[in-house]
Amino acid sequence: MAINIKLYELIKITDDFSDDRKVGSGGYGDVYKAVYRGEKIAVKLLNSTKEGIDDEQFKKELENHMKAQHPNIIRLVGYCNDERKVYIERKDGLSVFGRQIFRVLCFEYMPGGSLHTHISENSLGDEWRTHYNIIKGICEGLHHLHCGGKRPILHLDLKPANILLDMNMVPKLADFGLSRIYTSNLTHVPVDSPAGTWRYMAPELLKPGGELSAMADIFSLGVTIIDVIKGSQDFGDYDDNGTAEFIAKVPTQYCHDVKTVF
Repeated sequence: MAINIKLYELIKITDDFSDDRKVGSGGYGDVYKAVYRGEKIAVKLLNSTKEGIDDEQFKKELENHMKAQHPNIIRLVGYCNDERKVYIERKDGLSVFGRQIFRVLCFEYMPGGSLHTHISENSLGDEWRTHYNIIKGICEGLHHLHCGGKRPILHLDLKPANILLDMNMVPKLADFGLSRIYTSNLTHVPVDSPAGTWRYMAPELLKPGGELSAMADIFSLGVTIIDVIKGSQDFGDYDDNGTAEFIAKVPTQYCHDVKTVF
Protein backbone atom coordinates (compact mmCIF):
# COMPACT_ATOMS: atom_id res chain seq x y z
CA MET A 1 0.00 0.00 0.00
CA ALA A 2 1.42 3.38 -1.01
CA ILE A 3 2.07 5.80 1.81
CA ASN A 4 1.70 9.57 2.04
CA ILE A 5 5.26 10.86 2.14
CA LYS A 6 5.66 14.28 3.72
CA LEU A 7 7.01 17.10 1.57
CA TYR A 8 9.85 17.86 3.99
CA GLU A 9 11.00 14.24 3.67
CA LEU A 10 11.07 14.46 -0.13
CA ILE A 11 12.96 17.75 -0.01
CA LYS A 12 15.54 16.14 2.27
CA ILE A 13 16.14 12.93 0.28
CA THR A 14 16.31 14.77 -3.08
CA ASP A 15 18.44 17.65 -1.81
CA ASP A 16 15.51 19.96 -2.55
CA PHE A 17 15.00 18.38 -5.98
CA SER A 18 18.51 19.25 -7.09
CA ASP A 19 19.80 18.66 -10.60
CA ASP A 20 22.43 16.32 -9.17
CA ARG A 21 19.63 13.96 -8.18
CA LYS A 22 17.77 14.19 -11.49
CA VAL A 23 17.79 11.02 -13.61
CA GLY A 24 15.07 11.85 -16.13
CA SER A 25 12.97 14.65 -17.53
CA GLY A 26 9.91 14.94 -19.74
CA GLY A 27 6.96 17.09 -20.64
CA TYR A 28 5.00 16.00 -17.59
CA GLY A 29 7.75 16.39 -15.01
CA ASP A 30 11.18 15.41 -13.72
CA VAL A 31 12.39 12.23 -12.03
CA TYR A 32 14.91 12.14 -9.18
CA LYS A 33 16.79 9.24 -7.63
CA ALA A 34 16.63 9.04 -3.84
CA VAL A 35 16.69 6.66 -0.90
CA TYR A 36 13.64 6.43 1.36
CA ARG A 37 13.70 4.22 4.45
CA GLY A 38 16.57 2.22 3.02
CA GLU A 39 15.02 1.66 -0.42
CA LYS A 40 16.13 3.26 -3.67
CA ILE A 41 13.18 5.05 -5.24
CA ALA A 42 12.36 7.21 -8.26
CA VAL A 43 10.69 10.47 -7.26
CA LYS A 44 8.46 11.82 -10.05
CA LEU A 45 7.72 15.54 -9.57
CA LEU A 46 4.86 16.50 -11.88
CA ASN A 47 5.08 19.83 -13.68
CA SER A 48 2.42 21.95 -11.97
CA THR A 49 2.49 24.49 -14.81
CA LYS A 50 1.72 21.87 -17.48
CA GLU A 51 -1.79 22.22 -18.87
CA GLY A 52 -4.05 19.40 -17.70
CA ILE A 53 -1.98 18.45 -14.65
CA ASP A 54 -4.23 19.33 -11.73
CA ASP A 55 -5.54 17.62 -8.61
CA GLU A 56 -7.98 15.54 -10.65
CA GLN A 57 -5.31 14.32 -13.08
CA PHE A 58 -2.96 13.60 -10.20
CA LYS A 59 -5.64 11.67 -8.35
CA LYS A 60 -6.42 9.63 -11.46
CA GLU A 61 -2.82 8.55 -12.02
CA LEU A 62 -2.40 7.81 -8.31
CA GLU A 63 -5.53 5.64 -8.16
CA ASN A 64 -4.59 3.78 -11.35
CA HIS A 65 -1.21 2.85 -9.91
CA MET A 66 -2.77 1.79 -6.62
CA LYS A 67 -5.21 -0.50 -8.44
CA ALA A 68 -2.60 -2.04 -10.74
CA GLN A 69 -0.34 -4.31 -8.72
CA HIS A 70 1.56 -6.87 -10.80
CA PRO A 71 5.19 -8.03 -11.27
CA ASN A 72 5.23 -6.35 -14.69
CA ILE A 73 3.81 -3.03 -13.51
CA ILE A 74 5.94 -0.47 -11.70
CA ARG A 75 5.32 -0.52 -7.94
CA LEU A 76 4.07 2.68 -6.34
CA VAL A 77 5.91 3.39 -3.07
CA GLY A 78 4.30 6.64 -2.01
CA TYR A 79 2.87 9.99 -3.00
CA CYS A 80 2.69 13.63 -1.91
CA ASN A 81 0.34 16.48 -2.78
CA ASP A 82 1.43 19.55 -0.87
CA GLU A 83 2.60 23.13 -1.27
CA ARG A 84 4.98 25.61 0.30
CA LYS A 85 5.25 29.38 0.33
CA VAL A 86 8.01 30.89 -1.78
CA TYR A 87 9.34 34.43 -1.95
CA ILE A 88 8.80 35.88 -5.43
CA GLU A 89 10.31 39.08 -6.81
CA ARG A 90 7.96 40.50 -9.43
CA LYS A 91 9.00 42.44 -12.53
CA ASP A 92 7.41 45.61 -11.15
CA GLY A 93 9.84 45.56 -8.25
CA LEU A 94 7.36 44.37 -5.65
CA SER A 95 7.88 41.14 -3.73
CA VAL A 96 5.17 38.72 -2.66
CA PHE A 97 4.77 35.26 -1.18
CA GLY A 98 3.45 32.74 -3.68
CA ARG A 99 2.57 29.03 -3.63
CA GLN A 100 4.72 26.27 -5.06
CA ILE A 101 2.68 23.13 -5.63
CA PHE A 102 4.29 19.69 -5.27
CA ARG A 103 2.46 16.75 -6.81
CA VAL A 104 4.78 13.77 -6.44
CA LEU A 105 4.62 10.04 -7.15
CA CYS A 106 7.36 7.76 -5.80
CA PHE A 107 8.12 4.41 -7.44
CA GLU A 108 10.54 1.56 -7.01
CA TYR A 109 13.81 2.47 -8.68
CA MET A 110 14.51 0.57 -11.90
CA PRO A 111 18.28 0.33 -12.46
CA GLY A 112 17.86 -0.98 -16.01
CA GLY A 113 16.39 2.28 -17.25
CA SER A 114 13.89 2.48 -20.08
CA LEU A 115 13.39 -0.06 -22.84
CA HIS A 116 13.68 2.82 -25.31
CA THR A 117 17.27 3.47 -24.20
CA HIS A 118 18.23 -0.19 -24.62
CA ILE A 119 16.68 -0.32 -28.08
CA SER A 120 18.34 2.89 -29.27
CA GLU A 121 21.73 1.78 -27.87
CA ASN A 122 21.29 -1.80 -29.14
CA SER A 123 22.12 -3.09 -25.65
CA LEU A 124 19.53 -5.86 -25.35
CA GLY A 125 22.02 -8.37 -26.67
CA ASP A 126 21.58 -11.01 -29.36
CA GLU A 127 19.85 -13.69 -27.30
CA TRP A 128 16.29 -14.17 -28.49
CA ARG A 129 15.26 -15.39 -25.03
CA THR A 130 15.99 -11.92 -23.60
CA HIS A 131 13.84 -10.25 -26.25
CA TYR A 132 11.12 -12.86 -25.83
CA ASN A 133 10.99 -12.48 -22.04
CA ILE A 134 10.71 -8.73 -22.37
CA ILE A 135 7.85 -9.05 -24.86
CA LYS A 136 6.15 -11.67 -22.68
CA GLY A 137 6.43 -9.46 -19.58
CA ILE A 138 4.97 -6.45 -21.39
CA CYS A 139 2.04 -8.56 -22.58
CA GLU A 140 1.38 -9.90 -19.08
CA GLY A 141 1.49 -6.44 -17.55
CA LEU A 142 -0.93 -5.06 -20.14
CA HIS A 143 -3.22 -8.07 -19.72
CA HIS A 144 -3.39 -7.34 -15.99
CA LEU A 145 -4.38 -3.73 -16.69
CA HIS A 146 -7.16 -4.86 -19.02
CA CYS A 147 -8.38 -7.92 -17.14
CA GLY A 148 -6.88 -8.02 -13.65
CA GLY A 149 -9.31 -5.73 -11.84
CA LYS A 150 -13.01 -5.06 -11.50
CA ARG A 151 -12.80 -2.55 -14.33
CA PRO A 152 -10.27 -2.48 -17.16
CA ILE A 153 -7.55 0.16 -17.13
CA LEU A 154 -6.34 1.44 -20.49
CA HIS A 155 -2.73 2.62 -20.53
CA LEU A 156 -3.09 4.82 -23.65
CA ASP A 157 0.61 5.73 -23.82
CA LEU A 158 2.29 2.35 -24.14
CA LYS A 159 5.72 2.69 -25.75
CA PRO A 160 9.33 1.67 -25.00
CA ALA A 161 10.00 4.94 -23.15
CA ASN A 162 7.25 4.02 -20.66
CA ILE A 163 8.54 0.49 -20.06
CA LEU A 164 11.28 0.21 -17.43
CA LEU A 165 13.67 -2.68 -16.75
CA ASP A 166 14.99 -3.96 -13.45
CA MET A 167 18.47 -5.41 -12.90
CA ASN A 168 17.29 -8.75 -14.29
CA MET A 169 15.82 -7.16 -17.43
CA VAL A 170 12.26 -7.74 -16.21
CA PRO A 171 10.01 -5.15 -17.90
CA LYS A 172 7.52 -3.07 -15.92
CA LEU A 173 4.87 -0.76 -17.35
CA ALA A 174 5.07 2.82 -16.09
CA ASP A 175 3.57 6.28 -16.56
CA PHE A 176 -0.22 6.03 -16.38
CA GLY A 177 -0.73 9.77 -16.84
CA LEU A 178 -3.09 9.28 -19.78
CA SER A 179 -4.81 6.16 -18.48
CA ARG A 180 -8.54 5.72 -18.19
CA ILE A 181 -10.68 3.31 -16.24
CA TYR A 182 -13.74 1.96 -18.03
CA THR A 183 -16.76 3.15 -16.10
CA SER A 184 -19.40 1.39 -18.15
CA ASN A 185 -20.02 -1.83 -20.02
CA LEU A 186 -19.43 -0.16 -23.38
CA THR A 187 -16.70 -1.74 -25.47
CA HIS A 188 -16.03 1.57 -27.23
CA VAL A 189 -16.21 5.17 -25.99
CA PRO A 190 -15.74 8.42 -27.95
CA VAL A 191 -12.32 10.06 -27.91
CA ASP A 192 -12.59 13.61 -26.58
CA SER A 193 -8.97 14.80 -26.70
CA PRO A 194 -6.50 12.24 -28.08
CA ALA A 195 -3.00 12.49 -26.64
CA GLY A 196 0.12 10.38 -26.72
CA THR A 197 2.97 9.58 -29.09
CA TRP A 198 1.51 9.43 -32.58
CA ARG A 199 3.72 6.57 -33.82
CA TYR A 200 2.25 4.28 -31.16
CA MET A 201 -1.33 5.56 -31.43
CA ALA A 202 -4.01 3.47 -33.10
CA PRO A 203 -5.36 5.03 -36.33
CA GLU A 204 -8.85 5.44 -34.87
CA LEU A 205 -7.46 7.76 -32.20
CA LEU A 206 -6.03 10.08 -34.82
CA LYS A 207 -9.35 10.55 -36.65
CA PRO A 208 -12.02 13.09 -35.68
CA GLY A 209 -14.80 11.27 -33.89
CA GLY A 210 -12.66 8.20 -33.31
CA GLU A 211 -13.57 5.65 -30.66
CA LEU A 212 -11.43 4.50 -27.78
CA SER A 213 -11.20 0.84 -26.81
CA ALA A 214 -8.75 -1.70 -25.41
CA MET A 215 -7.60 -2.30 -28.98
CA ALA A 216 -5.80 1.06 -28.87
CA ASP A 217 -3.38 -0.45 -26.35
CA ILE A 218 -3.07 -3.58 -28.49
CA PHE A 219 -1.99 -1.45 -31.45
CA SER A 220 0.66 0.24 -29.28
CA LEU A 221 1.76 -3.17 -28.05
CA GLY A 222 2.21 -4.38 -31.62
CA VAL A 223 4.44 -1.44 -32.55
CA THR A 224 6.43 -1.92 -29.35
CA ILE A 225 6.95 -5.63 -30.08
CA ILE A 226 8.26 -4.77 -33.54
CA ASP A 227 10.66 -2.27 -31.95
CA VAL A 228 11.97 -4.94 -29.57
CA ILE A 229 12.47 -7.42 -32.42
CA LYS A 230 14.18 -5.03 -34.80
CA GLY A 231 16.34 -3.33 -32.16
CA SER A 232 18.22 -0.21 -33.21
CA GLN A 233 18.67 -1.30 -36.82
CA ASP A 234 17.39 1.03 -39.47
CA PHE A 235 14.45 -0.73 -41.10
CA GLY A 236 13.01 2.46 -42.51
CA ASP A 237 9.23 2.69 -42.50
CA TYR A 238 8.68 -1.01 -41.86
CA ASP A 239 4.91 -0.54 -41.87
CA ASP A 240 5.16 0.40 -45.55
CA ASN A 241 7.70 -2.21 -46.63
CA GLY A 242 5.58 -5.29 -46.18
CA THR A 243 5.82 -8.28 -43.87
CA ALA A 244 8.18 -10.39 -45.96
CA GLU A 245 10.80 -7.67 -46.27
CA PHE A 246 10.71 -6.94 -42.54
CA ILE A 247 11.09 -10.62 -41.59
CA ALA A 248 14.00 -10.95 -44.01
CA LYS A 249 15.82 -8.14 -42.17
CA VAL A 250 15.25 -9.48 -38.64
CA PRO A 251 18.61 -10.62 -37.16
CA THR A 252 19.26 -14.13 -38.45
CA GLN A 253 20.30 -15.52 -35.05
CA TYR A 254 16.68 -15.12 -33.89
CA CYS A 255 15.50 -17.63 -36.48
CA HIS A 256 17.27 -20.48 -34.66
CA ASP A 257 16.73 -19.27 -31.10
CA VAL A 258 13.01 -18.69 -31.50
CA LYS A 259 12.51 -22.43 -32.14
CA THR A 260 14.04 -23.28 -28.76
CA VAL A 261 11.71 -20.86 -26.98
CA PHE A 262 8.47 -21.93 -28.63
